[in-house]
Amino acid sequence: MHNFGYDEEGWTGSLAEHRIWQRILRYSASHVPGLSLAVLLSLLVTVGTLALPRLMQIGIDRHLMATDLPAATRLDGLALVTIGYALAVAAVFLAGFLQVVVLERVGQSIMHAMRGDLFARLLELDLAFFNKNPVGRLVTRLTNDIQNMYEMFTSVMVTLFNDFLKMAGILVLLFLMNFRLAMLMVLFVPLSLYITIVFSRLARTQFRAIRRQLARLNSFLQESISGLSIIQLFARQTDSLRRFRALSEGYFAQTMGQIRLFGIFMPLTEFMSSLAIALIVWYGGGEVIRKELTLGELVAFLSYMRLFFQPMRELSQKYSIVQSAMASAERIFDLLDTRAEICSPEVPVIPEVVRGAIVFDRVGFSYGPGQQILRDINLTVSPGETVAVVGATGAGKSTLFNLLIRFHDPQQGRILLDGVDLRQYTVQDLRTIVGVVMQDVFILPDTLLANIVLETGVSRVRVEEIINRTGMAAFVAGLPAGLDTRIGEGNLELSGGEKQLLAFARVLCRDPAVLLLDEATASVDTITENILEQTVAASFRNRTSLVIAHRLSTVRRADRIVVMEGGRIREEGTHGQLMEKGGIYHNLVLLDLQAAGNDQDGD
Repeated sequence: MHNFGYDEEGWTGSLAEHRIWQRILRYSASHVPGLSLAVLLSLLVTVGTLALPRLMQIGIDRHLMATDLPAATRLDGLALVTIGYALAVAAVFLAGFLQVVVLERVGQSIMHAMRGDLFARLLELDLAFFNKNPVGRLVTRLTNDIQNMYEMFTSVMVTLFNDFLKMAGILVLLFLMNFRLAMLMVLFVPLSLYITIVFSRLARTQFRAIRRQLARLNSFLQESISGLSIIQLFARQTDSLRRFRALSEGYFAQTMGQIRLFGIFMPLTEFMSSLAIALIVWYGGGEVIRKELTLGELVAFLSYMRLFFQPMRELSQKYSIVQSAMASAERIFDLLDTRAEICSPEVPVIPEVVRGAIVFDRVGFSYGPGQQILRDINLTVSPGETVAVVGATGAGKSTLFNLLIRFHDPQQGRILLDGVDLRQYTVQDLRTIVGVVMQDVFILPDTLLANIVLETGVSRVRVEEIINRTGMAAFVAGLPAGLDTRIGEGNLELSGGEKQLLAFARVLCRDPAVLLLDEATASVDTITENILEQTVAASFRNRTSLVIAHRLSTVRRADRIVVMEGGRIREEGTHGQLMEKGGIYHNLVLLDLQAAGNDQDGD
């Protein structure tokens, strides 16, 4: 069975919980003034909240029940208590509002910094990391996990502080008010805590199951939407709908399990607190009747009890939020601690004049155990030489290019550029020296000009000159806003050939000393290919070029042809020399000609 999605709980590191808290506090260090203000406001909220039952007690005992005082005096007293009560409520509201504003700002600032650090780390990581980690997982780090952390900061951390502060204050007040009633109430606390702890553990397991099922459902949706054309082409709508319903029903079942769990816990905790209150009403009512306790004290005591048990009912939910946030924090810090395998040297070689001489010296590379791709590659490319690399799919051609631009480093041997190991250059310098045009062209949802320049600071005049050289002039002239026409997702869609022209324009903006073309003309029609080949020949004269191509017309123009098979270089020479040899290249050419003939017959 297809394991759609990934296990969110599976990707965790070995960070101890105290280390996670240290890292979180480190992010909070620059917000001490804001957090201190939030704590101060929390104290005000707690004091104001605890004052309310006391004011109620005063109103009942000193005014409402003071039958020996004149009615007018009692009413005046009640009015003063009511005003005090209203002022306390207003103070609690204002302090609570300010506390929320401060915490939201602090939380957003911390999450903004954390999200920025995460994205900066992703930009530094190499291709091998992204090959091992699904895109959905990485997006989750930047979205869901950050949101979990934010929820913990704003919804839990200070409310927990408020709750514990409030509960501690209430316990002190209750014991000061009536020791016997307080002891009676405390008897219910261990049982309530036990129920809360059991529920928290069950809820955590249920939340994990829900997240896993939701991840599978989201992953299936992503795969289905991305491959919708294939689903429709092969009439797999019924099968896809069946699988979606199975995943959706699984998510529904897990969610219903959570609902049942809450359906048991919430009434149970409410029953426990109500039972405790009923017992206090019975026992405390007896003391009121015996004149050992005033009615106001009993009412205040019951009000404090409700305030005490309310946070206990919410504790399990907050515990689940904290646990979820801690798991998210661990995943976030795991990613922040990930180091790129491809690094720039501490003391790099700074190129002054680049000639473009390339040497592969006994290079070997594998993507993993049993996946040897390149074996003992020895190849020298002279400055200004154009070398075509040909071979069947899986021969290792694209891997050769990936090593040249340091998407990976060879495990055996070395690659030299102008006599210097590639690892001695900074990654940025190397990728400025070496320009790449690939078959798949990434398009930003922006203007055509922005897609060509890519924030390199190239002037518009220079871009217009490049457009004329790449044969894009007629295409640009036909656009509604010329270079300022928006392209990409939701805007004007480019054809395969137009995307390739754009890719060439990008490379020309960087003016590299070495050019790599990886099937760069595969999606271009014959006329456009001829324009591009003429442009490339003129623009990159006296510059080192390596070309991967299947088209015979592209390969024949190379100064030298390298034939790869099984991760090794099997043949080298010009087109004529290799055809005379009658080896691998000769067979590839015959297959290409045969395929071209079949296409013409089909037409």
